[in-house]
Amino acid sequence: MTSSFGRRGIAAAAALLPAVALTGTAQAQTSGETTFDRVRRTKVLRIAALPGELPYFQKDLASGEWSGAAIEMAKDIAKVFEAKLEYTESTYGNSVLDLQSNKVDLAFALNPTPARALSITFTHPMIIHPFGCLSKKGLDPKTWDDLNKPDIRIVYDIGSLHETAAKRYCPKAQLTGYKTRDECTLALQSGRADAQILAAILGLSTVGRNPSLGPYHLLGDPTIALPSCLGLQREPDTRFREVIDAWLDLNRGTGQIREWLLDGLAKFGVTRDQVPSQLSF
Repeated sequence: MTSSFGRRGIAAAAALLPAVALTGTAQAQTSGETTFDRVRRTKVLRIAALPGELPYFQKDLASGEWSGAAIEMAKDIAKVFEAKLEYTESTYGNSVLDLQSNKVDLAFALNPTPARALSITFTHPMIIHPFGCLSKKGLDPKTWDDLNKPDIRIVYDIGSLHETAAKRYCPKAQLTGYKTRDECTLALQSGRADAQILAAILGLSTVGRNPSLGPYHLLGDPTIALPSCLGLQREPDTRFREVIDAWLDLNRGTGQIREWLLDGLAKFGVTRDQVPSQLSF
């Protein structure tokens, strides 16, 4: 009798294991409510908000108000759903986890890497983001070969696509990695580096904070440009993604996303004449 009870108890416990091990994302998917239905029902659109990530996000510490290009885009998307915005403070890396755990519905300005695509899904491109650099005075690079020289000292933030580009296209240069972009910028300012590899939006934002570092140089031959997308929860229902894709296609096609980005850059000190004429979003 005791043995039979033990076997039944073990079997019942084993049957419960998958449910106990479910992640937040799996719980959200099995709740029966999709992102599309939840946003329509609650009239709340939840986004990952990244403090200090100009020109996409900026939080006023005194008022708690958010501003920036991504905030303006999110407000416009919220209008489609007749919803209000709800912010979850995050980082680029953590915003992927926030999507997985059903804390947010949208994460802005993410490169769709294969590793990320294992756990979340991506929209059509928000922008195609080209790469270039900031450089010391007197150095005016136009191509990657202009930097790919033994006497040029290049810095990048470790683990980023800046590192990938520097190692791929400037292997002859003196390459040094730092933990953060700010450390790289400090090395350039102090004369310990000749160039800092940066994607265009990040490079222009750095110039906005430190005008003496300008201008920003787009690099060609080849042009390195990667899509920047919105991240979404992975779920079988595609209606939410279809709405966001339609919104992106419309606003990219009309040039509105470019305007939001230029306005965001201007808000943080970058004038339109500081944006390279050949830079398109």
